[in-house]
Amino acid sequence: MPLSSRMSFSAALLAIAFSTTLMAPALAAKTVERPFRPTSASGSLLAGRLAANVRDDDNAASFYAKALSSGLFKDEQARQELTNRTFIALLTSGEMDKAVTFARRVVAIDKKNPIAHLVLGIRALKGRDYTKARDELAFTLDKPILQLATPLISTWTYAGAGQTKKGVVASDDISSNDGFSTFKNFSTGMMLDMAGMRDEAIARLKDAHERDANAVSIVDAYARALVRAGKKDEALKVLDAYSAKVPRQPIVTALIADIKAGKRIGPAVTSAQQGAADILVSVAAGIAKQGGADYAVVFYRLALYLEPNNATALIGLAELYSDLKQPQTAETLFKSVPASSPLKRNAEIELATTLDELDKTDEGVAHLKKIIAANPQDLDAIISLGGIFNQRKRWDEAAVAFSQAVDVIGKPTRNDWPTFYYRGIAYERTKQWPKAEADFKKALELFPDQPSVLNYLGYSWIDQGLHLQEGMEMIKKAVDQRPDDGYIVDSLGWANYKLGQYDEAVEQLERAVSLKPSDPTINDHLGDAYWKIGRKLEATFQWRHALDAKPEPDEKAKIEQKLKDGMRDTASADAGKAGDATKSPDAPKPADAPKPADAPKPADAAKPADAPKTPDAVQPSQPEKPADAPKPADETKPAEAPKPADETKPADAPKPMDAPKPADTPKPAEPIKPAAPSNNNGG
Repeated sequence: MPLSSRMSFSAALLAIAFSTTLMAPALAAKTVERPFRPTSASGSLLAGRLAANVRDDDNAASFYAKALSSGLFKDEQARQELTNRTFIALLTSGEMDKAVTFARRVVAIDKKNPIAHLVLGIRALKGRDYTKARDELAFTLDKPILQLATPLISTWTYAGAGQTKKGVVASDDISSNDGFSTFKNFSTGMMLDMAGMRDEAIARLKDAHERDANAVSIVDAYARALVRAGKKDEALKVLDAYSAKVPRQPIVTALIADIKAGKRIGPAVTSAQQGAADILVSVAAGIAKQGGADYAVVFYRLALYLEPNNATALIGLAELYSDLKQPQTAETLFKSVPASSPLKRNAEIELATTLDELDKTDEGVAHLKKIIAANPQDLDAIISLGGIFNQRKRWDEAAVAFSQAVDVIGKPTRNDWPTFYYRGIAYERTKQWPKAEADFKKALELFPDQPSVLNYLGYSWIDQGLHLQEGMEMIKKAVDQRPDDGYIVDSLGWANYKLGQYDEAVEQLERAVSLKPSDPTINDHLGDAYWKIGRKLEATFQWRHALDAKPEPDEKAKIEQKLKDGMRDTASADAGKAGDATKSPDAPKPADAPKPADAPKPADAAKPADAPKTPDAVQPSQPEKPADAPKPADETKPAEAPKPADETKPADAPKPMDAPKPADTPKPAEPIKPAAPSNNNGG
């Protein structure tokens, strides 16, 4: 089974509910050094909880197992709960053989535990004991988060036993809405193609493709079925249509090359294990998008248990651990992507940005430069390099990298606006305002009314005393599109301030502070506005709050001066801030990062989790938050993600030892809502 056919569109397409408890929400804590080595059983328990809280799953599993083996915990309920915690930690750390052993212990304690039965079902499926797999999975069929995944996985047990027609009937018997019907037909179509039932396979996959032509995994499976049925030209037409929307997509590009080279094209899936792994990966991707990291980790781990070289699962899980502030784990997973996978290059680019997250910036830069040296036209690698320079405030190097990207692009399209935007930021930071202004205008030419660019250019004009009315209109448009973006609302308030509209400034800046309460620049701005209208005590409070939020050194000095002397000659000070139109703005300005929903990205990634990341807000003269490198296109994700919800435990959910501890039991969420099909263009 070629890795290029990994299934990757999100489970957000599927209408399911999930409310079973697995783990408490994981904390977005900073990566920590390896926990201390406790010498007592109680110390091991506490260390396990600490490791679990920060998603250090490997150490959580080790410490819980050590605490359990100590024999210190004599109370039966405490031992049962510690057994469950150890099971979950082993599962999320990927120690699957040990997790299976503990799953049996958990089932002996709690005969209806759905996660334990899921693990035992997957273990039976891996061992080709298909009847036992179905029996184990039957315990999970009515559990909200599992009632999507496990019925479809169960259909593959029939395929594995050579009973494909029974699998098709079982699939058709699963109730579904339109979104789920797409998913079902995709899964069933792959099952039929694996069995050589080509006409039936094409009919199912054609239906899935007509419902969602933007999911690369559907396109891949459908094209493969067409080629295998002798319809090569029709397959190339399907692939070319996708490539027109998403150029350079690696899975599609590789398949086109193989077809044209006359290579034998296999089905998307060649075993029941791979088919089940695809389902698990898809569900994991959808849950991860909705913030359900705990369940997503479990599904990714189970997919990798069935298919260790599943590139989509490895990259998706690596992305997830990166988001959970565990870049060490992400680094290991990115390095594990097989060299034979079309996604290997994406993993290499992701690896470079992960090295930067680990403060191995020089190593990450060298890694990207090596990729670029091998292919000077690799746009995604070049943009990622610019993103790292951008994040590290190496503005001259960022400008060079983004200029190289502009040269590679040649004739830009709407999708290329971020390259000009980020190069404009680099030029602005190096006090090359005319070049920066030209790039911001070009970005708006490519993507009119893009809120990030409207905000940056409009603010910069007002800050320099240029095009005041036009700049204000730009910022208002940006706010209309993103009314809850604290940085853009701050821009509007600060524009009011610069224009002497102090009451309006206070109103907007108070709202901006409520949206971004810990941002030093926004608090500083509000302090200035308070001072202007005579609320000097409140101004002092805001300045102190801004100082506590650790502003940049030059801004810190200005705030300290205001705390000492107040705003002495405010009129002249404002005039000075407006400055010479030829200079880069001195006052801090909010420059928000393009959100994934509106920031088109280079188009050759293919996985549930994005490839190299888009930089966060680069805020001129203001401390930037660590920013990731720009991402290639996210053509495998849906436009909407499932949302987490209030916690509601079912009767058979694992109960905490005392109070629920973060990351020790799974968290519940709302139903996964059907999402609009991914447009794969980021815009």
